Amino acid sequence: MLQSKKSQLTGRQKAAIFLVSLGSDVSSDIFKHLREDEIEQLTFEIARLDKIEPDEKDRVLQEFQEMMMAQEFISTGGIDYARDVLERALGTQKAIDIVNRLTSSLQVRPFDFIRRTDPSHLLNFIQGEHPQTIALILAYLDPQKAAAILAELPHNVQADVARRIAEMKRTSPDVLREVERVLERKLSTLASEDFTQAGGIDTIVEVLNNVDRGTEKIIIEALEEEDPELAEEIKKRMFVFEDIVLLDDRSIQKVLREVDTQELAKALKGVDAEVQEKIFRNMSKRAASLLREDMDFMGPIRLRDVEESQQKIVNIIRKLEDAGDIVVARAGEEELVV
Repeated sequence: MLQSKKSQLTGRQKAAIFLVSLGSDVSSDIFKHLREDEIEQLTFEIARLDKIEPDEKDRVLQEFQEMMMAQEFISTGGIDYARDVLERALGTQKAIDIVNRLTSSLQVRPFDFIRRTDPSHLLNFIQGEHPQTIALILAYLDPQKAAAILAELPHNVQADVARRIAEMKRTSPDVLREVERVLERKLSTLASEDFTQAGGIDTIVEVLNNVDRGTEKIIIEALEEEDPELAEEIKKRMFVFEDIVLLDDRSIQKVLREVDTQELAKALKGVDAEVQEKIFRNMSKRAASLLREDMDFMGPIRLRDVEESQQKIVNIIRKLEDAGDIVVARAGEEELVV
């Protein structure tokens, strides 16, 4: 009877036993990383604990060790690798139980097997897929890897995929399962579902920030024809005002010649010292002094007005870049000095 009770411990009860076993100092450090409701629930479970039997404590600690070991194996080589190693160490059924508990509780992201694939191989694998499928896969990839693949897709497909990523919101787990099932069958690899959100404008902006300028222009121009509002929203987020520190001094000086002093003063309100100093260093001492005085004289300014002025300057930067007057460094491009 006692054995049956032990085998039916809930996750919270196991967590409570685990924390008590670690001691108050370590447990208090763990609590710092938990939500308030989680702390309340665990505190309640700890308070309900009477006496922890040694074998019960050992089983909980052993389970924790096995779960951490499995997670490390999954992070290193994926689910198949973890299952194989655990089978050798603990037996087939034990390995299956551990992996199933881990994947259900930690919700391993979709396309885990694809994220470890070389971009060139992945390109050959997915370029024949439907643009929506490609968009779904790229949305779950690291932005740099997604950028490398997007840049190599046919031009008539790039903008379509970019638009689909930008407009993507929450994807149904059923859809994810079906896409994974098809891809898994092709690659003879297993993966697990994820209920997290991927895609959206922020995702495609991060991807486009990692492609070369030529690919970016082709995609943006195509989106401008298909969906001008979406293209404008993406362009606004492509280069934020704080990115001005990435420009070389000559480029900043060219930008400053096009910017109204009052707009610049408003734009610099609230930005960090690094951005301000980058601007001041590229002005004459007198001009920098006058700009500082203008900023002090203005006093508090609405955040909306600051952001509006910053966007005007960003638009000037993009205009100068399009005209070839300045160069904005991007991933995937070698910086050339001529």
